[in-house]
Amino acid sequence: MKKIPMRQCIGCGEMKGKKEMMRVIKTAEDDICLDVTGKKNGRGAYLCVSKECLQKARKNKGLERSFKMSIPEEIYDTLDKEFESIEAK
Repeated sequence: MKKIPMRQCIGCGEMKGKKEMMRVIKTAEDDICLDVTGKKNGRGAYLCVSKECLQKARKNKGLERSFKMSIPEEIYDTLDKEFESIEAK
């Protein structure tokens, strides 16, 4: 039996399989973006594929803790728009 890599959502704190979650990365240039493929270089944090978890992560500063930096509201707004486009598919 193959082992399934588990990751914790920074919004709700639930443990799920890596493939079931969205990866948010911080690149070497301190850019923060959504990694749909899960293969981009950078420090990663995982979110469930739901807007509620993104809102919870925004409220409890989950991304700030994961990336050890302050995150401006514009980045959350951009992530929100990217989540909407993914959920629409």
